[in-house]
Amino acid sequence: MPAKPTKTANVEKLLRRRKGATILQLQKSTGWQAHSVRAALTGLRKKGHDIQRSKDLKGVTTYRIVEEA
Repeated sequence: MPAKPTKTANVEKLLRRRKGATILQLQKSTGWQAHSVRAALTGLRKKGHDIQRSKDLKGVTTYRIVEEA
C-alpha cells in the first residue's frame, strides 16, 4: 500500500497548478490556520522553490511555484 502524501506535499501540488492556490484554498486542503500555511510557503522557499505571488482583480492573492525554463 503506498504511503499517504504529506500535507506539505499536497501544498506543493496545489502550488504547481497553472492558477496556483490562495491561502484559503491551502487552508481547506490541509486543515491548517493561515499562519501555518504561510510558514509552509516559507519552508518551500527555503528548499529552493520559486514561489510567485500575484493578485487578481478582486484583490485575492494567489501563490504559484514557478518552474525554471
